[in-house]
Amino acid sequence: MPGPSPGLRRALLGLWAALGLGILGISAVALEPFWADLQPRVALVERGGSLWLNCSTNCPRPERGGLETSLRRNGTQRGLRWLARQLVDIREPETQPVCFFRCARRTLQARGLIRTFQRPDRVELVPLPPWQPVGENFTLSCRVPGAGPRASLTLTLLRGAQELTRRSFTGEPPRARGAVLTATVLARREDHGVNFSCLAELDLRPHGLGLFANSSALRQLRTFALPPIPPSLVAPRFLEVGSERPVSCTLDGLFPAPEAGVYLSLGDQRLHPDVTLEGDNLVATATATPSAEQEGITQLLCSVTLGGESRETQENLTVYSFPVPLLTLSEPEIPEGKMVTISCWAGARALVTLEGISAAVPGQPAELQLNATENDDKRSFFCDAALEVDGETLRKNQSTELRVLYSPRLDDSDCPRSWTWPEGPEQTLRCEARGNPEPSVHCARVDGGAVLALGLLGPVTRALAGTYRCTAVNGQGQAVKDVTLTVEYAPALDSIGCPEHIIWLEGTEASLSCVAHGVPPPSVSCVRSENEEVMEGPLRVAREHAGIYRCEAINARGSAAKNVVVTVEYGPSFEELGCPSNWTWVEGSGKLFSCVVDGKPEPRVECLGSEGASEGVALPLMSSNPGPRNPMTSSNLSPGIYLCNATNRHGSTVKTVVVSAESPPQMDESSCPSHQTWLEGAEATSLTCSAKGRPAPRVRCSREGAARLERLRVSREDAGTYQCVATNTHGTDSRTVTVGVEYRPVVAELAASPPNVRPGGNFTLTCRAEAWPPAQISWRTPPGALNLGLSSNNSTLSVASAMGSHGGEYECAATNAHGRHTRRITVRVAGPWLWVAVGGAAGGAALLAVGAGLAFYVQSTACKKGEYNVQEAESSGEAVCLNGAGGTPGAEGGAETPGTAESPADGEVFAIQLTAS
Repeated sequence: MPGPSPGLRRALLGLWAALGLGILGISAVALEPFWADLQPRVALVERGGSLWLNCSTNCPRPERGGLETSLRRNGTQRGLRWLARQLVDIREPETQPVCFFRCARRTLQARGLIRTFQRPDRVELVPLPPWQPVGENFTLSCRVPGAGPRASLTLTLLRGAQELTRRSFTGEPPRARGAVLTATVLARREDHGVNFSCLAELDLRPHGLGLFANSSALRQLRTFALPPIPPSLVAPRFLEVGSERPVSCTLDGLFPAPEAGVYLSLGDQRLHPDVTLEGDNLVATATATPSAEQEGITQLLCSVTLGGESRETQENLTVYSFPVPLLTLSEPEIPEGKMVTISCWAGARALVTLEGISAAVPGQPAELQLNATENDDKRSFFCDAALEVDGETLRKNQSTELRVLYSPRLDDSDCPRSWTWPEGPEQTLRCEARGNPEPSVHCARVDGGAVLALGLLGPVTRALAGTYRCTAVNGQGQAVKDVTLTVEYAPALDSIGCPEHIIWLEGTEASLSCVAHGVPPPSVSCVRSENEEVMEGPLRVAREHAGIYRCEAINARGSAAKNVVVTVEYGPSFEELGCPSNWTWVEGSGKLFSCVVDGKPEPRVECLGSEGASEGVALPLMSSNPGPRNPMTSSNLSPGIYLCNATNRHGSTVKTVVVSAESPPQMDESSCPSHQTWLEGAEATSLTCSAKGRPAPRVRCSREGAARLERLRVSREDAGTYQCVATNTHGTDSRTVTVGVEYRPVVAELAASPPNVRPGGNFTLTCRAEAWPPAQISWRTPPGALNLGLSSNNSTLSVASAMGSHGGEYECAATNAHGRHTRRITVRVAGPWLWVAVGGAAGGAALLAVGAGLAFYVQSTACKKGEYNVQEAESSGEAVCLNGAGGTPGAEGGAETPGTAESPADGEVFAIQLTAS
């Protein structure tokens, strides 16, 4: 049968396409990804804390939903597609809450994770032993209960600030809590008193939280070292009842020694020692005083305790009783000539010996009898007792003194008949008498004067010298004795017996004697200091006897010396050397006349004018006293004849003195002007300089720098600075003189610039003149020359836009006070080139002829006169002759020199030519 028509096929295809699209749309709706979400998905909460969980879904219309957890809930909030719930008092180490929703017959779930952490609030370090022996191990144990998670926990054991051990618990299960850290430590000396601790750190920084740290309480360690040896005891073997004897106990190697305790006892008697520490060494010292009950063998015990351990030692001592011997006299004081009994006893077991005589047996006394004499007074009796103790003999002794009463004795040894003492030092005056009872001694002058203070320390003075009667008295009688006291003292030279200054008069008779005081009497001698000449006896006084004499007094107690100045006086006298008869006074020197006169005392000198202008005028003297008549100045001194009168108390004398006056050189502006002017070419002369002074000064002037050449005429080279010096016997004076040289003017240069000028061009004429004082410049120009310009000093003439009227002769004139000089230059405006050349040649020949004749005339006339002819034309020869600076031949002087130049065919050439006047 025939197939479907094309239209039907297209309709079927469209239907299938529509069905396919519908099925794809339904599948897309059925497979859309719905989910449930829980936030936060993972949380870390402090144990006992709270947390909000948010459970949500993207299901458009969920049927139901919820949050499954075993934790306590506090509140819930809901929406269409979300649920928020607060969980409180979270204590479980780890829980997994589940968020779920029912959507399109499917259950959507999201599972979370909540973990708790606990801070290390309790860090416990196990207590340390009370004392730990040095060199032995002990255990440090640290507990941190409940802290976690343990994987984030780190424990550190510390000795002070030093870390001993450290442990981190990484890798432990998340639910693990709490930790323990133990370490074994060797005890050292330096650990004594050191604090140990435990540091716990919970590091939650990787989880977004902080670092939580805590430390245990400090545990202080006390270490000790107690040597195994017992202490060392130092004590005497025997102790006497009632005596005090030192005992000591020593132990070395203790640490810490200050912590050690010491127990020291003697029998049941506890001693109280003084403990001394030196490093690790302990020394305990005490005083042992045994009692009568401890007599016999007694134990001495020493115990040292440290760190709960102790070391002790003991030693047996023997305690004994041994009283001091009893030594008695029948009468402690007995008159001379009577009998006395001495007895000694020392207990029941001691054997006594009295003055070398022993008792018959131990326990019995020893006795001695004697007839007392003066020699027995203060006699000592000695008793020795011996006691046997534990195989060793112990000894004690006792002594006593017998007093015998007798009358006084004044012996020469104790009270000498003659006393000799030096004056000054303190002495104890002694006159002692023997006797018992001790006599009292009294010494007084026989005439009833002063009393000596016996037995007292006092200074010895001359007033104590003399004879004294000394009396000694006691209860048994008296004794009398006369004694003599002599006081010696060193010599003294006073102003009365030996004056410091003695005046003798020349020609008289005198002697030098000095009286000195002293005991014993001193000897005195006087020696001249310069030549050690001894002065003895009277002498005729001369001037050479004046001087210083050394007088010395000597005795057994010393010496005294004194300088005595002897002055020999005499009348005045003049010497030519000291007061010259002729004296020259120099004006302005301020020097005074010196007139030294010999005489003692020093004479008074006065010089007065006797005639002429000086009559009655006082001559100033170097040594005179200022006064109305002698003003001590020489500015108003008048030459003449003076009479000098010298007077002292021994006479007067007169001398004539002739005084003349002179003065040093002096120059001033009037006699030697500081500025002088010469004219060049004038006859050479010397500088005008003269000087005042007596004698007449000589004046010399010399040029500074290069020396001035000798010439007949003044030259410019003579200008400069000169030093003029005036000299006579009294000095010099100088002046500086400046010399200036003036000269007549000379036009040294007259030039044109440029050398070639076209019509309408510019040119300049320059005129340079040499002159002093400077010359005034003036110009003479061709008639009709207009538009001329001059410089400020007229030395330059300028022409702008030259025309034919500017051609012609120009003259420059230089003028000063010494003359005038001119110089000419011709400016010509030429025609065509050939005409210029022919005319120039002809003019040049004419000028050369005129210049040659003029040069010969100038050289033959002006040079001979030695003058400048300012009206003559210059040539090089004339310039050299007149002013030393010649011109250039053929250029400025002499014949005219034409200038030539080439130019283009269509132009004209102009020339400026020079010619001499």
